Amino acid sequence: MKKKAYLAILTALTLGASLFTGCGSSAASSASASAATSQVVASGSKSMKVGLIQLTEHPSLDEIRTAVVSQLEEKAPEYGLSVEIDYQNGQNDPSTINTICQQFVADKVDLIVAIATPAAQAAVATASPDIPVIFSAVTDPVTAGLVEDLNAPSHNVTGTSDAIPVDAIFELAKELTPDAKNFGLLYCTSEDNSASVLRDARAYLEANGCTYEEGAVAAIGDVQTAVATMVNKVDAIFVPIDNTIAMAMPAVAEIANKAGVPVYVSADTMVYDGGLAAVGINYTNLGKQTAEMALKVLSGTSANELAVETLTDKQITVNPDTAKALGVDVQRYVK
Repeated sequence: MKKKAYLAILTALTLGASLFTGCGSSAASSASASAATSQVVASGSKSMKVGLIQLTEHPSLDEIRTAVVSQLEEKAPEYGLSVEIDYQNGQNDPSTINTICQQFVADKVDLIVAIATPAAQAAVATASPDIPVIFSAVTDPVTAGLVEDLNAPSHNVTGTSDAIPVDAIFELAKELTPDAKNFGLLYCTSEDNSASVLRDARAYLEANGCTYEEGAVAAIGDVQTAVATMVNKVDAIFVPIDNTIAMAMPAVAEIANKAGVPVYVSADTMVYDGGLAAVGINYTNLGKQTAEMALKVLSGTSANELAVETLTDKQITVNPDTAKALGVDVQRYVK
């Protein structure tokens, strides 16, 4: 940390359970947040307040948040800024998320950073255009209704996308498991971030002579049943960027691996939770990129002047233990 520069985060203390009952909802979550105040101090700098909202606890989203905070801590003094961050976690509950965004507006924050699609949608609906919103980890900002044009955002909204290379994932599947011709597409019906990925997946499979079975779930409690049914019908499973399936990934992997069915996923954290392989982005880099956009806006650049940014560097992640259990050779990708 630089001398005379201290970062403090208003960390939400979540009350109540976070047992999910559906996509984007929490069982009995009337979760609220309380926090203590402090800030980055940089001599002679301009004081700004950032509201940082994260959809829920999950390794990928946590990684983004950590990178955003770290980058703001490091770079704010270089921009002549003193930044106070009010971090709140929405606990995957729409009511809680809306309340947090409303409180940000009431607190007159200078900027909202929203991590994951539902959090970003709530922030934009509540604060735009009066307060700029920078989103992160939104797979398809246009389909999600956040911007109309990636290159020319409007309504004081822009951010970073975690769009994934669908073709590259299926090409990897073709290499690792060439006999897989019938794929299961596992996703939650209410997650907008999955829609464009699934569209691209269907198009790839149809163009390459493969077939697919859809396993659409409405609630996290449906996931295990859907997977148990799916493994009897398919050669492999594909999971898009889907928060609900990600939260259930250990159970998905356990069922699929026992059945000898590889699961290809869209984020490295889902590989760590038992999936076979993924081609995706580095979420730390995504968080840093998001923070840089936030700093530009806090320094006076209009969010409308910043095109939505998508990381171009992709990485292959494999799970050697899963590969061994399935009899798949992934040695060339083991670091």
